[in-house]
Amino acid sequence: MRYLFTSESVTEGHPDKICDQISDAILDDILSYDKYARVAVETVTTTGIIFVCGEVTAKDEYMPNVDRIARRVVEEIGYDRGKYGFDAENISVITSIHPQSRDIALGVDRDGAGDQGIMFGYATNETPEFMPLAIMLAHKLARRLTEVRKQKILPYLRPDGKTQVTIEYDNDKPVRIDTVLLSTQHADVVTQSRLFLDIKNFVFDEVLPKELVDDNTKFLVNPTGKFVIGGPKGDSGLTGRKIIVDTYGGASRHGGGAFSGKDATKVDRSACYAARYLAKNIVASGIADKCEIQLSYAIGVDKPVSIYINTFGTNKVSEESIIECIKENFPLTPKWIIEHLDLRRPIYRATAAYGHFGRDEVEFTWENLDIVDIFKKLL
Repeated sequence: MRYLFTSESVTEGHPDKICDQISDAILDDILSYDKYARVAVETVTTTGIIFVCGEVTAKDEYMPNVDRIARRVVEEIGYDRGKYGFDAENISVITSIHPQSRDIALGVDRDGAGDQGIMFGYATNETPEFMPLAIMLAHKLARRLTEVRKQKILPYLRPDGKTQVTIEYDNDKPVRIDTVLLSTQHADVVTQSRLFLDIKNFVFDEVLPKELVDDNTKFLVNPTGKFVIGGPKGDSGLTGRKIIVDTYGGASRHGGGAFSGKDATKVDRSACYAARYLAKNIVASGIADKCEIQLSYAIGVDKPVSIYINTFGTNKVSEESIIECIKENFPLTPKWIIEHLDLRRPIYRATAAYGHFGRDEVEFTWENLDIVDIFKKLL
């Protein structure tokens, strides 16, 4: 059976990703002072305004300098000139932060989950990263778009941008790229024809696997014909609004909880990392070609309420035996996840753009393939 599947990504200058990065930069600042701090910070932005709200409980009643952090993130992304419609110097930063609810703290203090919820992890062997091909290519295009802007290869580009890749599958195997879409903010002086050629030469041709591109592959660049007004001037931004970009591009289910701005006692972040860790090692072990894992938790309870696995008929051993292997070897309590994956470090701003999974940075411990042998024993 042949079918098309599409995933998207966005650049670090997208309004929602500005918010994710600010929230995680604040989290990193707090964890640098107190690695046991409780943090749940949300950010919203629109023209000229950044609003940060949420809960922080840290030793010595520590509070981050939100104004300084937010402006630094905005400047590092590239919003450093007023002509872009949004810049680090000429914004208002408003803050409303208070301590974590004592009722929630009751459960977390005894190493229970910080909230109820369902979390999913996924892996597939269709790419070296054990990720779906469409989302990996979309992320790589978004990263490359940012590189050619920051390195001034294409100096007329601006920070906001989106990418989208449609892959054609035959019997669940990717066989060709059907459509590539890229929208990028730009200076008003550039023509559409030049923009298309530059993006084709310096972005598409540098990223897309040539063996998957054919004469029928469609390339779309700024299909409206103009993208000068961008960033928070063109659209508001909000932490956690790009959860499918953050995960598997829609190839797997999502529990609904966002990641950015939350410390690891919040299982909607840490348990998603744990589920990805398990799923990736399961696929890498060869006992399945695809694996989706669901974990569920109750607030204040340490062990998962349920563990569910779907290998989509690609398993070489029974799914029941995989679940039993997980239960026997991995407690999956919030405390175990945090300690095993070393999640009390200030590592999170790096996760807030270009996806939380399929990355090879050393900080991304949930991408480690260090438990493969445990699952190989099932063969």
